[in-house]
Amino acid sequence: MTIAGQADLAYVVYAPERRHPVEVTAAREGAIVDWLSQRLNRPLSVPSLREYGYALPGGRRLPGAAGPAAQFMYEDGAGARLALYVSPASQRETAIHVLREGDRRTFSWANDHMGCALSGRMAEGQLRKIAVDVCSEPGGHPEPWR
Repeated sequence: MTIAGQADLAYVVYAPERRHPVEVTAAREGAIVDWLSQRLNRPLSVPSLREYGYALPGGRRLPGAAGPAAQFMYEDGAGARLALYVSPASQRETAIHVLREGDRRTFSWANDHMGCALSGRMAEGQLRKIAVDVCSEPGGHPEPWR
């Protein structure tokens, strides 16, 4: 299964959860980033999506095809959710791709052997814009993707 497929599956399982959408809350954002960085054995950063109206309730550790993966859940004031999935990748770098499943979209890419995917239920153009911004946060190269 591709990273986009793994991210989409994790989104389908955890985004609808009302009581436990995350394993660790973001009450102390630094603690969750440190915890997941240790689990993935590499430093992670969590992009802010506040400019798009989304806050970070927390995240969780998940299994990935190449080892542990992390999922960061974001939520807006109306309860809509986006999920950022991060996992080691065999590719050094890949351009951004989209996976379409029903009303869900997942944009995925790889940079420096780290795969990322952003999943959500929103207009494709809007989710792509957010994904490009998210790509640049951990060091992606979104310039040719716009």
